[in-house]
This record gives sequence, C-alpha cells and structure tokens, in this order.
Amino acid sequence: MTEQPNGSAGDRARWRRYLADERAEAAVYRELAARRDGEEREILLALAAAEGRHEAHWLALLDGDDAGTPRADMRTRMLTALARRFGSIFVLALAQRAEARSPYATDPDATAAMAADERIHGEVVRGLASRGRRRLAGSFRAAVFGANDGLVSNLALVLGIGATGVPAAVVLFTGIAGLLAGALSMGAGEYVSVRSQRELLEASAPDPTAREALPDLDIDANELALVYRARGMQEQEAIEHAALVVARVHAAEQSAAPTDSLTVVHHDDEAIGTGLSAAVSSFLFFASGALIPVLPYLFSLTGTVAIVTATVLVGIALLATGATVGLLSGASPLKRALRQLAIGLGAAAVTYLLGLAFGTTIA
Repeated sequence: MTEQPNGSAGDRARWRRYLADERAEAAVYRELAARRDGEEREILLALAAAEGRHEAHWLALLDGDDAGTPRADMRTRMLTALARRFGSIFVLALAQRAEARSPYATDPDATAAMAADERIHGEVVRGLASRGRRRLAGSFRAAVFGANDGLVSNLALVLGIGATGVPAAVVLFTGIAGLLAGALSMGAGEYVSVRSQRELLEASAPDPTAREALPDLDIDANELALVYRARGMQEQEAIEHAALVVARVHAAEQSAAPTDSLTVVHHDDEAIGTGLSAAVSSFLFFASGALIPVLPYLFSLTGTVAIVTATVLVGIALLATGATVGLLSGASPLKRALRQLAIGLGAAAVTYLLGLAFGTTIA
C-alpha cells in the first residue's frame, strides 16, 4: 500500500513556496557574510544557519521531496541579487522589512519557535542595518537634504520665473544662478553645522587625563560617583559603578593592567561625519538636484513644454530620493516617495502661481 503524502495539494504547494524562500534568504545572508568580517560575518552566518533549520522543517513536511519547488518570490530574488553585487546597507534595510512580514505567526504548519525566530531575525538585521546607518548618517543626511533642496528650490525658481513669460534664456541663467548660489550656500552651511556639532561633542567628552587622579581618590568619600551622576546615572547606580571603578584601579596598580576611563557615554563620530565630507556631499548633491529643472532649457525647450518637462523630471527624481530614504529607514518606500513628491511639487506650484500672477500684472 502506497503511503499517502502529508497535507493537501494546496498545503504542499505552500510548503514548497516557504522552502524556496528560506533557501533564498539563507543565500542572502551568506552573500552578505562573504563581504563582511569579524562579528558581523559571524552574525550573518548564524542567521543563514537559522534559515537552514526552517528549510529543514518544510522539507520534512514534504517527506524530503523538493521536486517542483518554485523559485523564491521576486522580493527575495532581488535581495539575493543585490547582496551578490553590492552587499550594502540597502540590502540589510530590505531584509529587515522582509523579516517583519513573515507569515509564520499565523501559519498552522509553522512552529511557534519559527515564528519567534523570524521576529528576532528582524531585530538582528535591524541592529546590523543600524551600524551601516550610523556610518552613513552624516554624509547621507547632507546628500539627501542637498539633492532634495536642489530639486525643489530650483524647480520652484524656474517655474516661478518661467510663468512670468520672460524669454527662455532668462529662465536658463536664473536657474544656473540658483544652482550655484544654492550649492555654495548649502555646502558652507553644512560645513559650519557639522563642525559646530563635533566641537560641542568634543567639549562634552571626558578629559582623558582625569583618570590619573583615580588612584588617590578617597574610597569612602568616592567623589567619582558625582562624575557619573553628572553624566546621567541615578545616585545608587553611580555609587556602585564608582566603587567598582576604584576597586579596578587599585587592582590594576598591583597588576599593571590598564585602568577604566571616566567615560560612560560614547559619542559615535561616524554618525556625525566630518565637516568637509558633509559640505562636499551637500554641494554636489544640491548641484545635481538643481541641474534637473534646468535641463529642458539647456536643450532649447521653451514655454509650456519646458515647464512640463522640468516638472516631470523633478517628479521622478523626488520619487527616487523619497524611496531611497524609505528603504534606508526601514519604512515603506512608496509612502516616503509619494510624500516627497507631494511636498516638492506643492512648493513649486505655489511659485508657479505667483509667477503667473506677476506675469499678468506686468503684462
């Protein structure tokens, strides 16, 4: 008598789909691990191993028969391709969203442990992605703001001037002037902003030479606790931490081991970036964004055709920058893209209407 396979035809089709996705997700993590080293590599390989355990679960339900297993879904295949080619923060951000959409919590054939794994995987990937976001934060913020400001401000300028009915050459040179003025202003402002932020953090950082006073502190009075309280610890926690540090200092005197510092808060300078890199990013991305509304006039388009073309080109660019921000932040790319589009075109519409009003008045 032939043994009947587990589950209905629909169940087995669903299990094969899960099997394909688990294999593809494991491949994503292995591809990412191949481009990392140290702790991040170990974490990614552990995630791949966990996906392998999930794969084994579905394969067991299928009695080891993986014939007819479909390709992974488009999202997972795209993740695999991106991981193989780039291995970037974008892939981790996409993987974070993918883990958050796992259907295992409501699937009767998935174990509670598998559903819990997927939730925790989302947090693990979020942590890995946050490392990349911190490294990108300074220059990326300047780049995104620069590009968006260039797109919106120069489109508004070009549409406002174009709506008055002045010659196309006037609109072109106005747009170029707006590009240069805005890019220089953005670059200078970003440099001053980032430099000021770094200087404020440096002024707040502990004095590294203060640790030299630790061996001579009165253990009973333990003034060190005041340092930790000033830096945000509760009184009892500060007293306990200070006592531990003093004990380690005295132990280090006996063993010549290095002593603890007074630092209890670590400021990640990578998250701020340098003034020069932020200024250059801001200048270049503002200029590239501001160039787009001018392109139709550079190619000798005029009137309504030039205005519509500039608006369409900027709209596409706004959708792209909004989607990029959404991807990196782990939010919905579509919502961020539409929000960026609405804000940008809304601002440009105001100046266009003002230009029409002034043009009518001048005429």
